[in-house]
Amino acid sequence: MMEDAMEEEAKQDLYTKDGSVDLRGRPVLAARTGRWKACAFLVGYEAFERMAFYGVASNLVVYLTTQLQEATVPSVRNVNNWTGAVWMTPIAGAYIADTFLGRFWTFTVSSLIYLAGMVLITLAVSLKSLHPQCSPDGGCASATRQQVAFFYGALYTMALGAGGTKPNISTFGADQFDDFDAREREVKASFFNWWMFSSFTGALVAVLVLVFVQENVGWGVGYTIPTVGLALSLLLFYFGTPFYRHKPVPRDTAAGPARLVGRVFREAFANRRRPLPDSAGELQEHETAWYTAAGKRRLHHTPAFRFLDRAALIRSTEEETSRRHCTVTEVEEVKLIIGMIVVWLSTLVPCTIWAQVNTLFVKQGTTLDRSLGGVRIPAASLGSFITISMLLSIPVYDRVLVPLVRRRTGNPRGITLLQRLGIGCALQLLVVLCAYLVEVRRMRVIRERSVYGAGDTVPMSIFWMLPQYVLMGVGDVFNSVGILEFFYDQSPDGMRSLGTTFFTSGLGVGNFLNSLLVTLVDRATRGRRRGSDGKSWIGDNLNDSHLDYYYVFLLLLSVVNMALFVWVALRYKYKREFLEVDLEHPGTPELEMTSGQGKVESGKAMRVPLTVPQAKLQTAV
Repeated sequence: MMEDAMEEEAKQDLYTKDGSVDLRGRPVLAARTGRWKACAFLVGYEAFERMAFYGVASNLVVYLTTQLQEATVPSVRNVNNWTGAVWMTPIAGAYIADTFLGRFWTFTVSSLIYLAGMVLITLAVSLKSLHPQCSPDGGCASATRQQVAFFYGALYTMALGAGGTKPNISTFGADQFDDFDAREREVKASFFNWWMFSSFTGALVAVLVLVFVQENVGWGVGYTIPTVGLALSLLLFYFGTPFYRHKPVPRDTAAGPARLVGRVFREAFANRRRPLPDSAGELQEHETAWYTAAGKRRLHHTPAFRFLDRAALIRSTEEETSRRHCTVTEVEEVKLIIGMIVVWLSTLVPCTIWAQVNTLFVKQGTTLDRSLGGVRIPAASLGSFITISMLLSIPVYDRVLVPLVRRRTGNPRGITLLQRLGIGCALQLLVVLCAYLVEVRRMRVIRERSVYGAGDTVPMSIFWMLPQYVLMGVGDVFNSVGILEFFYDQSPDGMRSLGTTFFTSGLGVGNFLNSLLVTLVDRATRGRRRGSDGKSWIGDNLNDSHLDYYYVFLLLLSVVNMALFVWVALRYKYKREFLEVDLEHPGTPELEMTSGQGKVESGKAMRVPLTVPQAKLQTAV
């Protein structure tokens, strides 16, 4: 009998320990699936998808102003609104994935919509009947209402498709690593760094190659290339299907995020007059074996938002039968969501700063001397230095800085997630300061050379803007990667896709916020000076505007936001979860991990592998 038990345990060790299954719902072998073997296909898709997105977004403001003849403020507003929609629609896509279809099938349907949007955009800029005709001297006829409607319809079709692809593809990639396996958990710590590395590799091709092709060869060719690349990347993604691990969709869709939050708040309010016990052990909670059988993780009680603990008060027999109770883990999941919302609010200003890259930074660059070795480079191509600096910084961060700091802190990540975000926020503050100083110099050159015309080139090299782009790229290693990793890591176990949308929605709200700020500042400054010359800080003619004043405004916002972030970070409580238990010895303390800080606190705990049969795990979930 002992030998049979050992043989059965050896068989179970061949499978993943986190309840992952294949596309048909069967247990998967750990050695043949997941890890970088599966992520290679996903990373390939991400590179091509980012090439397609930035191939459109990087130079969109130029297309709107030169081809569709839109003014500066409306074009900036339209770019921000579309980019905001691209980053906001993932909220719906993540909810559908976490609650109904799962990440794989949600991505599959949405990716086809995304590809359809790219095809329509390519047609809009290629077919003569779908875009305004321009003469050799650069003059373009006004776009008809039908042409504008078709172009924006194509753009927002792409945004709709992004809703199901963006939140699920990165999360699906992280799912390929088993948190219950110590080696895979360690490798997973580097996943988001290299994920963003591939993402920005695609962006680099877009801003270096596609933008140049669009302005010098043709818009049709410039959009056809990323569309074909996107189609090929989808084939690459589906080719890797046998190697993927899938997280089963919870059977109880009533436990969706919105309903869970509502239920916890209702229970807490209903029990508002009942006193809280002195010990968290007196609150309602399932046995450890229940979580193990269900393939879920139990969360440790935290003192934050104590009023919500009333939702887990143990009820009388009559109450028990009348309505469903809340557990400590469910209450802690709601606490996590509230905490993430607070952190999310403090990331909106940095996301607004990022929105300048494809709008005002590009328009600012078009006024400067862009000649390089006899070639006139597109202003949007300067964004390549963001990508280059990030691509160079990620390996240094992952292979040099993290191991160096890890030896001092004992944290597998080197620094905590919020420390990483704080460094990113500080670097973005420097980005705005650099942009302001460059604009001050540009305005001085304009006054000295009297180049106030809308089409006049300011005799100042565009490479004066290089420091702000480089700082933005280095800052993204800490900020963008840190935000993505933070919200994935701190999300409740069954809401990982929805958690990732905190990252995407932050970028979306940042774009909408920038659109609102540009509109309000334009109206306020134009109205304030109506009695004089009626000039706006952000006018159609940037040579006769005051963009430097707008950058001062953004700088002040960044300083206030930095102070707010530090206050939030000092009070944030990281997720604390139990990773491994021994079902044969229920009294054994569990291995506890404070995930955001990368700490594993074992105390007297024994590190024992899971012994639940994989078939039982599959049935439970």
